[in-house]
Amino acid sequence: MAQAKITAIVAPSLPNATQEYIQQYEDQYSNVLRLYFNQIDNFTRALTSSNGGSALTFPHIAASDSTDQVATGNNIPTVIHFNTLDSGLGWTLNAPGSATAEYSGVYTIRYSLQFINTANAIHDATVWLKVNNVDLANSSTSFSIPARKSVGAPSYVAGYSEATFEINSGDEIKLYWATDLAGNPTTPTDGVYIYHDTAQTVPYARPAIPSAIGSITFVSAL
Repeated sequence: MAQAKITAIVAPSLPNATQEYIQQYEDQYSNVLRLYFNQIDNFTRALTSSNGGSALTFPHIAASDSTDQVATGNNIPTVIHFNTLDSGLGWTLNAPGSATAEYSGVYTIRYSLQFINTANAIHDATVWLKVNNVDLANSSTSFSIPARKSVGAPSYVAGYSEATFEINSGDEIKLYWATDLAGNPTTPTDGVYIYHDTAQTVPYARPAIPSAIGSITFVSAL
């Protein structure tokens, strides 16, 4: 089914009235109004149909990251990176992973982080939101990542959460995280980090695993 389309309405430039009745002028005047009312009909028809919402666009951003993400240290807040813009309108993705709003409003952020634990004990990770480098109240979520299954067989947890907040145009949004035992696959050091993996074909085909997936969607005007 084709997507509904809204065409912007432009007020017509009405012809100047004549001092005496002239049918040609009346016909021209009526034709201008008819064309204008047709625009209004098309606009309202697109919005009031059963799929009228498909004709609307709202500010949003969706991003992901294709790298392993390591905490700065034990119990040290570390910004979460997003290096790929998957979709966006009315937002700017900044390196290493913040997003700047172009429009004020009420928004909801949703995210999923692929935690991995290579240590032989359960460890925790906490994630929260900052707006203009200030912690957003009541935005923290904690996750407990089980101990590894065995040496070389880590455990995984997809940490999902969301928060709704008000922001103004120009505000910058960041996700932060911290863990009580920071792991590092490069050193290597056992512990918790945010894991990514490339696409695979064996033993079965699957897409890549991003370390972080996030989206911010518009809810309402302020």
